[in-house]
Amino acid sequence: MQDVLSITYYWLKAGHIIFVIFWMAGLFMLPRFFVYHQEAAKDSIEAAAWVDRERKLLKIILLPSIIAVWALGIALAVTIGAWDQGWLHAKLLLVLILSGYHGYLSAYAKKLARGERPIEGKKLRMLNEVPGVAVALIVILVVIKPF
Repeated sequence: MQDVLSITYYWLKAGHIIFVIFWMAGLFMLPRFFVYHQEAAKDSIEAAAWVDRERKLLKIILLPSIIAVWALGIALAVTIGAWDQGWLHAKLLLVLILSGYHGYLSAYAKKLARGERPIEGKKLRMLNEVPGVAVALIVILVVIKPF
């Protein structure tokens, strides 16, 4: 039985890391897409192309990735019995924040698709830093396990 759990753990871990990479790539790309979208003239063919690109990124990469990250992450926590460990609670908080950020970006894509442009490009460029800071903290928590 221990061999099965050991093998399962490594497959869950590999899958989790793979989908985290996909999710982070999408979270880095989407705000950049928004910057380019906002630089395009409203109601132009280029703006319509950005709407399509943003929709595809959200539906084809980001949505499946966030689902897989959560499912595999919960399975990993169950497999190793990590629910009572402080580092996992901190990691979950950061992943919840990233999930909220993902939701915010998704809502912003819908606003852009309607022709609304409530945030200027400079602020969108700054938003691009959120996943980088969060993932750095998450990696430190998982590798170092400070508490």
